[in-house]
Amino acid sequence: MRVLVHAGCFAKQEDDAYALAPWSRLLVSSEHTAAAPFVVGMLHPLIVQSWHSLGAWFHGRAPTPFAAAHGKGIFETAREQPGFVAVFNEAMASDSRLVGQVLVKKHAGVFEGARSMVDVGGCTGTLAAIVAEAFPHLKCTVLDLPHVVAAAAAAGTPNNLDFVGGNMFDHIPSADIMLLKWILHDWSDAECVKILKRCREAIPSKQNGGKVIVIDIVLQGDEASGCDKSRESHLFLDMQLMVANGGMERRNTNGVRSLRTLVFRATRSKVWDCVP
Repeated sequence: MRVLVHAGCFAKQEDDAYALAPWSRLLVSSEHTAAAPFVVGMLHPLIVQSWHSLGAWFHGRAPTPFAAAHGKGIFETAREQPGFVAVFNEAMASDSRLVGQVLVKKHAGVFEGARSMVDVGGCTGTLAAIVAEAFPHLKCTVLDLPHVVAAAAAAGTPNNLDFVGGNMFDHIPSADIMLLKWILHDWSDAECVKILKRCREAIPSKQNGGKVIVIDIVLQGDEASGCDKSRESHLFLDMQLMVANGGMERRNTNGVRSLRTLVFRATRSKVWDCVP
């Protein structure tokens, strides 16, 4: 317990009692926005074994440490192992529950005037369901691979939410808003450009209300500056992407902004700090 108190997980009280600290409250499973499933997902044996294969990946030819450990990529593995994909999907859903509440409560204005939205790569539809419930007039669609949406569509969802099986690299259904949460960080710059071009094809012009909402971590500042815990988390997630699927978190200066300019020829956009 001394180690956990030192790490900030618990707070020491009188009579050898301990209380939850701010970040450990996020692990309480009874809370709607609990992050415990995300932690469980990141500590799944398939993920942990991938970290142990960093050396083999560095000296070999496998595209990622995950592939070096298991012989195939994380998305291919997910298709073949239902147990792993269930844990992975719940990890993504737990984060979407937290982000979704912030999105609809603090940034509701972004949906003003829109009639439809596609959650691109929206997995089991947790985030889209939160948006659909908050804005009943908005026709929401989740686009993901057929085997992903097949299970999700069987569950109870709001009346204004549908699921479509497909591939975002090939085609994205038309809508006023494209929502991409934790999608671009999975892919290389060239692949991100392909995804964003499909988004551009699917939305109306900016003058007619077309929008692309990207929710991702944006790396800021110097890696050597300070010991901010959120900064530390961002850097660890950047490494996690490298290990799992070869992705990356990007800086706004030379990553996010350049992708936006390449696809939309835009020079201005809004950036919000949704979750510290």
